[in-house]
Amino acid sequence: MIALNIKTTLILFWFTTIVFGQTKSDEWNLYANSRENYFGVAMANGQIGIVTDDTPLKTKEIILNGVYDASPENGISRVVRGIEFLNLRLQINKEEIKSTNIENWSQQISMKDGISTTSFSFKDYATINYSILANRAIPYSAMAILEITPNKDIEISANNYMTVPEELIEAKSQYRVLKDNQYLMPVFGTIAKTLKGKYVVSAATTFLFDGQSEVLKQVGNEVGFVKKLVKGQKYRFAIAGGICTSKDVTDPLNESERQPIYALQQGIDKLLNQHKQAWTELWNTGDIQIEGDLEAQQRVRFALYNLYSFIRPDTRMSIAPMGLSSQGYNGHIFWDTELWMYPTLLALQPEMAKSCLDYRSDRLQKAKQKAYIYGYKGAMYPWESDDTGEEATPTWALTGIFEQHITSDVAIAFWNYYTYTQDKSWLKKEWQVFKETADFWVSRVVKNQDGSYSILNVVGADEYAQHVDDNAFTNASAIEALRNTIKAAKILNEPINPKWVEVSDKLVIHQENGITQNYKGYKGQMIKQADVNLLAYPLHIITDKFQIEKDLIYYTDKIDKKDGPAMASGVLSVLYARLGDREKAYNYYVKSYLPNSRPPFGVFSESANSNNPYFATGAGAMLQAIIYGFGGVEQTDSGLKYNKGLLPKNWKSLKIIGLGLENKTIIIKE
Repeated sequence: MIALNIKTTLILFWFTTIVFGQTKSDEWNLYANSRENYFGVAMANGQIGIVTDDTPLKTKEIILNGVYDASPENGISRVVRGIEFLNLRLQINKEEIKSTNIENWSQQISMKDGISTTSFSFKDYATINYSILANRAIPYSAMAILEITPNKDIEISANNYMTVPEELIEAKSQYRVLKDNQYLMPVFGTIAKTLKGKYVVSAATTFLFDGQSEVLKQVGNEVGFVKKLVKGQKYRFAIAGGICTSKDVTDPLNESERQPIYALQQGIDKLLNQHKQAWTELWNTGDIQIEGDLEAQQRVRFALYNLYSFIRPDTRMSIAPMGLSSQGYNGHIFWDTELWMYPTLLALQPEMAKSCLDYRSDRLQKAKQKAYIYGYKGAMYPWESDDTGEEATPTWALTGIFEQHITSDVAIAFWNYYTYTQDKSWLKKEWQVFKETADFWVSRVVKNQDGSYSILNVVGADEYAQHVDDNAFTNASAIEALRNTIKAAKILNEPINPKWVEVSDKLVIHQENGITQNYKGYKGQMIKQADVNLLAYPLHIITDKFQIEKDLIYYTDKIDKKDGPAMASGVLSVLYARLGDREKAYNYYVKSYLPNSRPPFGVFSESANSNNPYFATGAGAMLQAIIYGFGGVEQTDSGLKYNKGLLPKNWKSLKIIGLGLENKTIIIKE
C-alpha cells in the first residue's frame, strides 16, 4: 500500500465500512443494507434515467434525455422529468406495504447488467425482491420485476400507478384492453404536456406473468390484480412499458402503447436477456480491470457504468453534468462533456463520443448566431446548451456571456476524434466547425502595441476570477484550437486564413517568476479548479517537464479545498503519473472521488461539501486519471499512443480493454 497520512487512512476506512457497509459487494455488484442518508442510482439506458429510491416498490424520478421546457422559477429551459410509470402498490392480506412497515431492507446495483434489486420482508407473510431496469436494447422501454416468496398462504393485491411530476400538466390516464383476433392486450397509460406545452409526454404499461395471465381491473387511477399465493411457492410478475415524447415521435400516445404491447409478445425473460446482452456488449468493448484493490475496481467500474448509462451511440445527443440522474444544472450541456467525459468515451466507446460531437455539429448555426449577437464572427458556442443550441445559462450567471473557452473545448474535441480515427471524410464533413470556431477567435482577440494578442474580459476555467484578461486556459485552448484548424486545413487542402496563424503564434500566456500566470495580474488568490495545469494536460501547450512541475507545485495549494469540484484532482493525478510520481498520482486519484462519494453506493457529488449526485463530470475526470495517467495512454495527432504507464503500489495490475480502432488491450504491471 502507498503510505497515506493518518487522516486519509481514517477517511478511507470510514468510506468503505461505516458509510457504505458494502460487505457483500464485489467487482460487479454494489450492495447496501442501510437507508440512512440514501442517494439513489440512475438505472439509465441513454434515453431515460430511472432513479432508484429507498422506498419499496417506487422510483424517485425519471429523467428524459434531451427533452427541455421552461422551468417555473425563471423560464430558463430545464430537462424534463417524465411520468413515473413503474410504481407499484402492493397489499398482502389487505395490509399495504409501506416504507415504514418493512424489515431486512437491502438494495443491490448490478453494474454488469444495469439492474437495481431491492429486497425486504413484510411481517411474517413474505420476502420480496423488486428489480428495475431501463432496457439498454430498447431505448424507450423499462421494466420492474417482482418476486414474492410467501412464508404462509397469502392473498396479494398488486396495482400499478403512475406519478406525474408537477412540471407536467393536463395529465389524463386511461386503461383499455386492445384485441387482435383472440389476443387481448391490456394497456394502462398516462399522457400529459410539459409546463409550457412544448412537448407531449406519454407513458404506458402492462403486466407480464410467467404463467397464466391474471385478470386486470382498474380501480381509480390504478390497474392491477388479486391473487392467492401458496406458502413456499415463489411467484413472479412484471410491469413493463415505456415512455415517449413528441420531441422524438409524432404520436407519443400510440407509440408509448406499442411498448407494453411489444413487451407482451416478448415476455419477461426475453426482455431481460436482450437488456443483459446489450450491457455485455458494452463491457466487452470497453472496460477497466484492476487487480488487487476491490474498492478501486468498484469505483472505476461504477464511473464507467454511469457514463455508459447516460448516452447512446447515433442519437446525436450529449451528456449533462448530472447525466440522467437528476435535473441538476437544468440538464444543460457544458464543457463538462468535451473536456471531462468525452476523453474516456473516445478511448473506450468512440461511437458514444461521436454522438456528443454530432450534438455540437447540429447546433453550429446557433453558435454562429450567438457570435453575431455579440458582434463577433464565426461560431461562439453557448456556455450552457439545451436542445435548441441557443444560450441557456440563467441570465444572472456571467458565465453565459463571458466563459468563452467552451468554443475551443468543442473544436479540440472534434480534432481529437479525427486524430483517433484518422477519418478524412469525416474531417471534411465537419470542416465548418473548425473554420467557424477559428474565425470566432480571430475576431475576438485584441492586438497589443507590441504585436502580441490578448483576449480581454473573460471568465476562465477558474470561475472565481471574473472579468479577467488573458486567462491562461482560455488563451491556451484558443491557441490549440487554431493550430488544430490549421492542421485540418492542410489535410483537406482548404485555404488557411493568415490570421489563424498570426493569432495562434502571438496570443499571450503570461509568466511571472517562472510560474505560468492564471491570468494577467494574478496575485496568488484561491482558484476554483485547475486552470493553468490544464495547459499541460489535456492541452499540449506546456510540454516542458520542469515547467509542468513548477506550475503543479504552485497551483495545487491554490485550489479551493472546501468547495472545489472533483475534476481538479483527476487532472493533477494524470500529470503526476506522467511525471512518474506514483505516490502523488495515487493520492490525487483517491481525492478525485473519495470526498465526493455519497451513501450507500458511492454516487459522485460535485464537491466534498455538496449533495448533488450523480456528477458525471467528476467521474470522467477520475477515469482520465486511470486511462491517461496510470494507463500511459496519450492522445496524439497520429492517434492513441501507448506509453509505459504507472501502477499504484497496492494494485497488482491494471488492464484497459477496447482502446483505439484496433480494440487494443493494455496491461500495466510492475
